[in-house]
Amino acid sequence: MTKSKLIITAKLLMLFVLVKINLYNQPKKQTLSLKAPYTPQVYSPLIVKPEPKKLSFASENIPSGNKRVDFKMKKVLKANSFNNLQTHKLHYRAQKWFAVIEPILKKYGIPEDFKYIPLVETGLTTNIYSPRGAAGLWQFMPQTGRDFGLKVNGDVDERFNIHLSTIAAAKYFKSLHKIFGSWTLVAAAYNAGEGQIIRQMKLQKQANYFKLKLNRETAAYVYSIISMKEIIEHPQKYGYKIRDTRWLAYQP
Repeated sequence: MTKSKLIITAKLLMLFVLVKINLYNQPKKQTLSLKAPYTPQVYSPLIVKPEPKKLSFASENIPSGNKRVDFKMKKVLKANSFNNLQTHKLHYRAQKWFAVIEPILKKYGIPEDFKYIPLVETGLTTNIYSPRGAAGLWQFMPQTGRDFGLKVNGDVDERFNIHLSTIAAAKYFKSLHKIFGSWTLVAAAYNAGEGQIIRQMKLQKQANYFKLKLNRETAAYVYSIISMKEIIEHPQKYGYKIRDTRWLAYQP
């Protein structure tokens, strides 16, 4: 091999080495990924459906999910709907007399829901006698009226005085609550008498109105009060269409 060929070969060899070194030192190319880019998972907030409104009397809820209780409540609500009563008089009288009743109940610490009792007892009619001798808006028996401060004799019968009879009723409710400690039982005792309710509680070993087995009228009594509360507070829900809102106890 001539000298000139050796020089050319050496140069080619050197050039090859330099190219290899240069390729080795270059940064490696990123390989293309076929996978989709990572997207963080976004979770929708938990939507909690509001529970249906619970029916109650004096802040004591009626048991929910009890078929017997639900059936009785639906039955009484249907009975007091406009389709069955065909009258707006209850709303008109409630608007008239609640203004007298509410402040007296509040003064004596009685839950406002007790104002619906006269709607059950008399339809808020003030001059009614019962066959048993009960009288007035709150249907006091003569002796019970006297026990709570009303004059009932041949000359005067204060059971027909709205203001005085409501005071007597508030005192009566308060005395019953000291005995029973439950407003639903107070209402039941107002209807049947405290002696009857006490006897049934002892016999049945039960202190829950909704679980006690009582006579038909008393067993439906609290349901009837709740029903009156519902149709007065939510009349359109039960078929009442009142054009003149002055007839409503609660303005929409």
